Amino acid sequence: MVTADDFGTYKTSWCPGCGNFGIIAAVKQALAEEGIAPNEALVVSGIGQAAKLPHYMRVNFFNGLHGRALPVAQGARLANRRLKILVTSGDGCTYGEGGNHFLAAIRRNMDLTVIVHDNQIYGLTKGQASPTTMSEQVTKAQPWGVASEAFNPVAVAVAMNAGFVARGFSGMQAHLADLIRQAMNHEGFALVDVLQPCVSFNKVNTQAWYRERCYELPPEHDPTDRTAAMARAWEFGERIPIGVLYRTDRPTFESRFRHLEGPPLAEREEDRAALERIMMHYA
Repeated sequence: MVTADDFGTYKTSWCPGCGNFGIIAAVKQALAEEGIAPNEALVVSGIGQAAKLPHYMRVNFFNGLHGRALPVAQGARLANRRLKILVTSGDGCTYGEGGNHFLAAIRRNMDLTVIVHDNQIYGLTKGQASPTTMSEQVTKAQPWGVASEAFNPVAVAVAMNAGFVARGFSGMQAHLADLIRQAMNHEGFALVDVLQPCVSFNKVNTQAWYRERCYELPPEHDPTDRTAAMARAWEFGERIPIGVLYRTDRPTFESRFRHLEGPPLAEREEDRAALERIMMHYA
């Protein structure tokens, strides 16, 4: 039986009270409840405090370049479909530097679970505005306030017909773990945008700020109703709904290619003669 303890406990460089603690606990809990052992999972991340998460777990992981977690994860998915692949990075890494990869990944719809630590600030670089920082919010790097509109990742994901779109809160660990479990069980691209406080560099969106506003979606919310999902996605301010906003079934990218059927590519013998024939075709 797999337990959360199987993923280890390590000393971190996160600040006391950081929302990342709630997220890593929820990730471990979700993996354990699904019976996924450390050697059966791969966690891919980019750069940032959030991207350090796989450093603090006993699991296969790849820590890549800033904003480049998704291309690596998609390559891994094509190579080895037996692995449960999770992507964890911050809002800056995923929606800023990795913004185009985020859009492309939604379009492709590979079977990945993407967990974004959304603290609405760049923590590693000491408090500059991220794509999700609210308009006019004062930060260390924007002392006159943020001049741009905030990026709404869940609304964009719903608009692009992503297969699974959820919003969670790091302060509600059991609820978040359940969202991650549902995302892992969805066949296709699954986004879990997790609101979390940055206790050092975001003095607006604090633990108390989120706790006062976040509420669970009511049972009557129908996640297959795209219009209703979009309305919930834009609800952000005095009230913030958390839960599964939207879900739909689309063919996965990998299901469209017959040569990916059968054993994973990573387990097959290489065919050098076939490779040479293909290369010579372009000579």
